[in-house]
Amino acid sequence: MVQSFDLIVVGTGSAGSTAANKCKKAGWSVAIIDSRPFGGTCALRGCDPKKVLVGAANIVEDTERMIGKGINQASSIQWHELMSFKKEFTSWVPEKSDEAFQDAGMKTFHGKASFVSENEIQVENDILRGEKILLANGATPTPLPIDGTEHLTYSDEFLDLEDLPEKIVFIGGGYISFEFAHIAARAGAKVDIIHRGEKPLKNFDSEQVGLLVDKSKEIGINVHLNTVVKSIKQREESYIVEGITNGENKQFDADIVVHGAGRIPAIDDLDLEKGNVKREEKGITVNEYLQSVSNPIVYSAGDAVATAGPPLTPIAGVESSMVASNLLKGNHNKPNYKGVPTVVFTLPKLASVGLSEDAAKEKGFQINVKSIDLSSWFTYKRTNQKYARSKVILDKDSNKILGAHLISEEADELINHFATAIQLELTAKELKKIILAYPTAASHLGSMME
Repeated sequence: MVQSFDLIVVGTGSAGSTAANKCKKAGWSVAIIDSRPFGGTCALRGCDPKKVLVGAANIVEDTERMIGKGINQASSIQWHELMSFKKEFTSWVPEKSDEAFQDAGMKTFHGKASFVSENEIQVENDILRGEKILLANGATPTPLPIDGTEHLTYSDEFLDLEDLPEKIVFIGGGYISFEFAHIAARAGAKVDIIHRGEKPLKNFDSEQVGLLVDKSKEIGINVHLNTVVKSIKQREESYIVEGITNGENKQFDADIVVHGAGRIPAIDDLDLEKGNVKREEKGITVNEYLQSVSNPIVYSAGDAVATAGPPLTPIAGVESSMVASNLLKGNHNKPNYKGVPTVVFTLPKLASVGLSEDAAKEKGFQINVKSIDLSSWFTYKRTNQKYARSKVILDKDSNKILGAHLISEEADELINHFATAIQLELTAKELKKIILAYPTAASHLGSMME
C-alpha cells in the first residue's frame, strides 16, 4: 500500500526535525524516517555526549594546572562511571524523539530509505509518496584506502566504550581525533594520532594549531605528521597499524584503532538516480534555496547537502528552518554562512570564525593582524594557562572584523562575541564600546584588537 504525505523527511537530527516540526505545525501531513535511533548524530553520537566527556577531562586539566598554586591533589577519570553519566544525556533521546514526532501528529518510520521514483521513498515494506521530500541524512565516516578497515572503531563506538583501552591509535588529524585523543589521554590512555599531511586541523590558524600540537605532546599524545597508513593487522586481541613516514616504514601498536579521518554525506544508499536527484562529492546538488537542481520537489539540509556551509549542528538547524520557510511560502529564503564560528573541544580549546590571514589577502583586503600571547593576562594567568593566544584580522580600510582565531580554555565562549561582530558587520571600535562584566574573559575583547 502506498501512503501519501505532504512532506517526507529523511533524517531525525537538526537538519530534518526542524523543518518537519514547522511544516507539521502549518497543517501538513509529515512522515519522518531514520535508519538509526531517532534523535540524530549531535544528540546521540556527537556533540552532546562528547561534551560530557570533555567536561570531565577539563576538570582533570584544570586541576593539574593548579597543582602547587593552591591545589595539592590531582583528580582522575573513572571511565566506567563517566560513561554511565554520559548515558543520562543520551539513553532517553531515541524514545522521546519518536514520541515527540508522533505526539505532533507525524508518522514515524524506522529503516533505510531509498527512492523508487521521483516522488516515492521505500522504507522496509512501506512505499511513501511525497508532495515534497527533505533529505537530511547527515554524514558518515569517509572510506579509507587501506587494508584492514574491518578493524576500525568509529566515533559512535568510541563514545560507547564501557572500558577505555590502554593503547589507542587515531587515524586522521581532524576534530574527532584531537578531541577524543585529549579525552583519552586525560583518562590515562597511551594515544597516537597519525596524520598524512604536514598540518592537522587544516582549517584553523597554523600558529595556534602548532600550540595545540605542543600541548598535545605535553600531555603524552604522540602526533605523527606526514605519515600515511597502509594497513591495520590484527594480532591476537590487539592491532598493528603499518604506515610510512618520509619513505620510512613505521608500526604502531594499538588495542583499538579509531577512524578520525573525516566524514562524507550519508547519501549513497538513497538510490538517488531513481529519484532524479543530482549529487556531487559534497552532497546533494541544490540551488540557492536548498532545492534540488534536478528534482524540484526535493530539498536538502545539513551534512547531506552541497553548500558553502560548514558541517555543523547550528548550520543544519538554520538550513532546515529555511527549507521549511521555502516549502511553506515558496522559494524566498537563502542561507547566509557569514561569520559561522567553529570550535575544537580539546584542552585548551581551539576556535575560529571568519577569514584567516591568507583568505583575507586572497579576497583583496588590506588587513591589520592583531596577534597576542594572552598567557600573562589576568584571565589566563589566574588559572595558570600556558597556551592562550588570540589573533584578530581587521580590515584596514573599514576597521571591520574579518576573522578571529583563539586558543585557550575560554576560546569556545569568546569566539561567539567575534561571530556576533562579524555577522552584524561591527567595526572594532563599535565592539570596544560595549560594556562587559569584569573580570571575565570577554572583558578583554577590546584589548585583543589593539
